[in-house]
Amino acid sequence: MVPVSVVIPNYNGRHFLAGCLPSLAGQSMTDFEIIVVDNGSSDGSLEYLRKEYPQVRVISWPENRGFCKAVNAGIKEAVGEYVILLNNDTIPHRKFVEALYRGMEKRPKAFAGTAKMLVADRPEIIDAAGDWYNVLGWAFARGKGREASGYTKPCRVFSCCAGAAIYRKRLFEETGLFDEKHFAYLEDLDICYRANILGYENWFLPAAKVRHVGSGTTGSAHNPFKVRYSARNNIYLVYKNMPLPQRIINTPFLFAGFMLKKLYFSKKGLGKEYEEGLREGRSLGRSASAKKRAASLGKGHFLRYCRIELSLFASLFRRR
Repeated sequence: MVPVSVVIPNYNGRHFLAGCLPSLAGQSMTDFEIIVVDNGSSDGSLEYLRKEYPQVRVISWPENRGFCKAVNAGIKEAVGEYVILLNNDTIPHRKFVEALYRGMEKRPKAFAGTAKMLVADRPEIIDAAGDWYNVLGWAFARGKGREASGYTKPCRVFSCCAGAAIYRKRLFEETGLFDEKHFAYLEDLDICYRANILGYENWFLPAAKVRHVGSGTTGSAHNPFKVRYSARNNIYLVYKNMPLPQRIINTPFLFAGFMLKKLYFSKKGLGKEYEEGLREGRSLGRSASAKKRAASLGKGHFLRYCRIELSLFASLFRRR
């Protein structure tokens, strides 16, 4: 049995795999497996994998079933004690796998650890150094756009970007796998939120470095698909992870946060998509499955909810 399984979701990313997979082949730690889950690619990705990387395990589907279904399939097939989720539009540093693995081994209470994600064509700039989440309902990447030299120490973060993160596989039995209703976006925040409620930790592990293109599959930072699903999932995760008293306390802040984002996206011509996402998110949040999830997490975790609430307010004042 290998200690680590690397799961890469792929959708029409043959040109990205040609950069990602050679970097994994040259890792300082070699005792790991690679699983590529292909979401119905039509660009020759499967042919490329069969010809150039026959040692890679491939799960292929005839259609795009979304990020969450893809990584869940990979996690279920993984044999490692740890699972690394890695976007296809990344180029890992030589010690990427080793640094994530050793970082988790040093921290027995950690559920997840995130790599130091660098802008692909400007590796001196941070793309993400972990994620924060605040009481306005805003998730944001720590360090984004700043000098990478300022982010050299491991630290606790609220959540880990699933584009380059490691997870302790056995703890998925407690948190559950990635919620497939998300399809894509904020599913990593959601699962790390659940880990926080359960008393586990999420860490930024800067010795693990990876260059990241960003929006490699969807094509741009802001597009109708991303705006709609991000809004939808933002509302949805609030219903699932905040018990009713916490939602009541936070309602004025959440309302303000969502309205400010609505104004922002309206100026970009994406206000309609944002509103549609909010409506869908409320509907999902009021569903029986979401209420069941919220109830199951809410038992016996009062002090943890209090710590999370303090963190949400503190994140209003955090410097990236």
